[in-house]
Formats: sequence, structure tokens, C-alpha cells
Amino acid sequence: MIGLLQRAAGAKVVVDGATVGEIGHGLMVLLCAEKGDTEKEADALLTKLLGYRVFADEAGKMNRSVTDVAGGLLLVPQFTLAADTKSGTRPSFSPAAAPADGERLFNYFVQQAQARHAVVQTGRFGADMKVSLTNDGPVTIWLKT
Repeated sequence: MIGLLQRAAGAKVVVDGATVGEIGHGLMVLLCAEKGDTEKEADALLTKLLGYRVFADEAGKMNRSVTDVAGGLLLVPQFTLAADTKSGTRPSFSPAAAPADGERLFNYFVQQAQARHAVVQTGRFGADMKVSLTNDGPVTIWLKT
């Protein structure tokens, strides 16, 4: 499973003109399930994500996690993270999980995040989403399990 985390001053997802998910200070995470991924990979990614230290401590060093700073999580499904770009000028998405598996794992990830973290918002699987973000830093990190 792939997670592209971005430290955010604020982020939101709009579908059909309506905001479906929004956070202030925290992490916006684009999520993608790949073929062969299971709940085991989702659990490992969530554990890493919740403990990943990308927020500053008193000395200005990245020593605090989203949990430590009580930040929000905005989880956004994005199968294009699995793009195979090795040849040509058009990406192949064959490494991505089938849509039904991707949706199941995204929903599982969200449920587990909600059980372990106070503020969890989401995008909508399969929707045409308009995603906006004020990247804080900028800090953008690719995590893969």
C-alpha cells in the first residue's frame, strides 16, 4: 500500500460542489492499494503514518507525529499513485489493485484510522474530487508497505 503524506496547514476535498472532507493543521494522505495488498499492509501503513515524525518540536526539529500534535488526517483515495511510468509517455495503472479491492482496503484503512485517531476526514472513493491543500513546509513524503 502506498501513502503520500503531506504536512498541511489546511486541506479539503470537494465533490460536486460540496465539501466532503476538510482539516486544519495535520496530514493530508493520498492512499493507493496495489495488487496483492491486504489488511496487513493497510495496518502497517497506518501504524507508520500515525507515528511518523514530520511536525516540529520546540527546537524546530521534525520530532512529533500527527498523533503528538493532535492534528487532523484527511485520507484521500488515489489509485494513480500506483502508476507504472517506466516506458512511454502514458502511465499504466496495472500495478493498482482492482477497484473493488482498492475500495475495500481504503474503507478498512479509514475505519482503523477512526478507531485510533481523533480527527479523520476523507475523500470519496471513485468520485471526481477537487482536492486543495496548503502544504506546510512544504513537507511531502512517500510511504510504502
